[in-house]
Amino acid sequence: MTAPILIWGAGAIGGSLGAAFLRAGHRVVFVDNVAAHVQAINATGLQIVGPIREDTVHAPAFLPEELTGEFSRSFLCVKALHTVEAIRAMAPHVAADGYVVSAQNGLNEVEIAKVVGEKRTIGCFVNFGADYLDPGIVTYSGRGAVVVGELDGAMTDRITALLRLMQDFDEAAVLTTNIWGYLWGKLIYGALLFATALTNDSIADVLDNRSARPLLTRLGQEVGRVADAQGVQTEAFNGFAPAAFMPGASPATIDKSFADMVAHNRRSAKSHSGIWRDLAIRKRKTEAEAQLGPIVAAGQRAGLATPLVERLIGMIAEIESGQRMLAMDNLTELARGTA
Repeated sequence: MTAPILIWGAGAIGGSLGAAFLRAGHRVVFVDNVAAHVQAINATGLQIVGPIREDTVHAPAFLPEELTGEFSRSFLCVKALHTVEAIRAMAPHVAADGYVVSAQNGLNEVEIAKVVGEKRTIGCFVNFGADYLDPGIVTYSGRGAVVVGELDGAMTDRITALLRLMQDFDEAAVLTTNIWGYLWGKLIYGALLFATALTNDSIADVLDNRSARPLLTRLGQEVGRVADAQGVQTEAFNGFAPAAFMPGASPATIDKSFADMVAHNRRSAKSHSGIWRDLAIRKRKTEAEAQLGPIVAAGQRAGLATPLVERLIGMIAEIESGQRMLAMDNLTELARGTA
């Protein structure tokens, strides 16, 4: 029998992945820092709900301080703002010849590699829809791109084995030699998602809003310029077209990418982003600084201004602190304040 897979963070992403691995016959160990979630998984199992699949899977779950042992295959699935704390706690449980897969949003591979080393860090890009609902319950609401790749682009035995594992979650999962291209592409798309979270409208409705389109285009192209300055060739996924978010993109290219992103999001039962859910429902700090901050820092190193991204971070912080309400007018203010 193969050794168990460690899933550190049993929420939206980790819960969805872990449940699929269990269905495929793999052994899984969950770790989460929410005691009620751990208790529920141990008592009655992890319930997956939503339009794609509904079932309950069973696996042992632990709080971080309760876990013992080492694991060759580990997935870090926490919010970006918790990456540093989580990988430090996780590191003693990563086998010397093992690896950590960053199944997160952002450039978290950088922080993970600082702790466990680049050789034990694997890049991962996910764009499926999922949410943590309540202790023991995760909704898997929409399929999306799933991509893995070695940080240096190498084709190794372990990365091909990991691809087969990820295909147990989604048969359309792919292997890339350009994982950074996907991660930076998700940063561009992620900036758009943060902008939609300034409102109470759905992702698709904001992306489809013609009055918001010029701002969203400027925002995406601002991040695209920073990615280009890193020498990164961003990759396409789920309607996101890199060419639409580079300076000089034609109106037709921009409109097609937005139309395709709208279509992708309308197919998902997940109408709003996890960012919006953190702001509107869970009333907690978002990943804005952890995901968007590295864009600003990279822009500064390259001598590129990022006024829209910086103001967006500030407006999200104002909503987090109760100083600003969610409203479509926030997009107007963002556009006006950085014109």
